[in-house]
Amino acid sequence: MDRATASTTPAATPRSMFESSGVQALLDQLDAELVGLAPVKGRIRDIAALLLIDRLRTEQGLQSQPPSLHMCFTGNPGTGKTTVAMRMAEVLRQLGYVRKGHLVAVTRDDLVGQFIGHTAPKTKEVIKRAMGGVLFIDEAYYLYRPENERDYGQESIEILLQVMENNRDDLVVILAGYRDRMDTFFSSNPGMASRIAHHIDFPDYSEEELMRIAQLMLGKLNYRFDDGARTAFARYVGLRRDQPHFANARSVRNALDRIRLRHATRLFALDEAPGRDALCTLQAEDVLASRVFGRPAGLED
Repeated sequence: MDRATASTTPAATPRSMFESSGVQALLDQLDAELVGLAPVKGRIRDIAALLLIDRLRTEQGLQSQPPSLHMCFTGNPGTGKTTVAMRMAEVLRQLGYVRKGHLVAVTRDDLVGQFIGHTAPKTKEVIKRAMGGVLFIDEAYYLYRPENERDYGQESIEILLQVMENNRDDLVVILAGYRDRMDTFFSSNPGMASRIAHHIDFPDYSEEELMRIAQLMLGKLNYRFDDGARTAFARYVGLRRDQPHFANARSVRNALDRIRLRHATRLFALDEAPGRDALCTLQAEDVLASRVFGRPAGLED
């Protein structure tokens, strides 16, 4: 390219870089997969913008260094934390922050051994698998058990701290769990707290959002509610949210599995071959057979 041509070539704008990076397509996919969570999706967009501006600064010869992107996801079960972590890994790969963009999801049992000498190899093996991507540690507060002086979780934490500091340009660690328990964990482990740059809270879904989630789940499986079933399931969601152990989208998915089971049992009892419409349509009786209606609280079905 000669000098005249180069001078007329427009400089890349942040917006054009964002579109050409493929990140927008990933965010669109996240929108299609997850209802609501506007603050969470906004934070992902902010992180993508940070990395793109960092790239522009590098191209302009300005001093730059990879930002720390270790994160903490807090919220109740079934609010999309694992799904967002998967998409975050892909976004980071698209932007060149990590090499592979894969997700390794683990819990305490994958990191901490039960005997002397077992924890370090287990933790290092998990880290080795996660390099180039994202390490997602669910219920991370279980790594720290001060009530048990023989617990080996602290050894795993110390290894993680070293890797999070020395390899932050090729590994992002996401800690996840209930907010109050994560707050206690960080207050007891200031070294870990200082390495977490981003705290993202995942709110519970509203009843309207849970209904939209149910419709999306059914659509992917070629099922649908008839009008009576839709009304009944809205009642179900309202009742179930007030019962113990409600897990947002996860509870909705489990409820739909049981409704499909009742639907299959109902069709199986018919002395005729069901047509396509019958195979796809869930009726009110499939929903209303749940123990949530008219049964003591705490019985999930």
